[in-house]
Amino acid sequence: MDVQRKRQVRLFVALGAALLLATGLIYTSFNASSEARQPSELTDAVPGKSYEMNGRVVKGSIEKSEDGIRFAVKDRDGSGEALPVTYSGVVPDPFREGREIVLTGTVENGVFVGERDTLVTKCPSKFSEKKNQ
Repeated sequence: MDVQRKRQVRLFVALGAALLLATGLIYTSFNASSEARQPSELTDAVPGKSYEMNGRVVKGSIEKSEDGIRFAVKDRDGSGEALPVTYSGVVPDPFREGREIVLTGTVENGVFVGERDTLVTKCPSKFSEKKNQ
């Protein structure tokens, strides 16, 4: 094989590998991305499938134990039925009743089981518009 032909083969192989890599990255990025669902959208959740849930912690629902915490979450606007949640992992300091949270986990027997160390608490912004103005 002459030198020119070897260069063409190498270029073809390199471009093919780059194309396969780019296709794989695009496929996994679209496949892995999922928007957060509210508790009312998880009533027909597939058992064992991982979901990202966001909602508001129901007042009076937080119960702490040695193996974690239990609480209930409603949709962000307070509507819908409360979804019971169990979580074991690091609990952020701003976690309180009435706060918005984002949590990754699975639904098992009507209970959202949070994955360890995925609980994120959204803090109210001091710049957000106050409701009673």
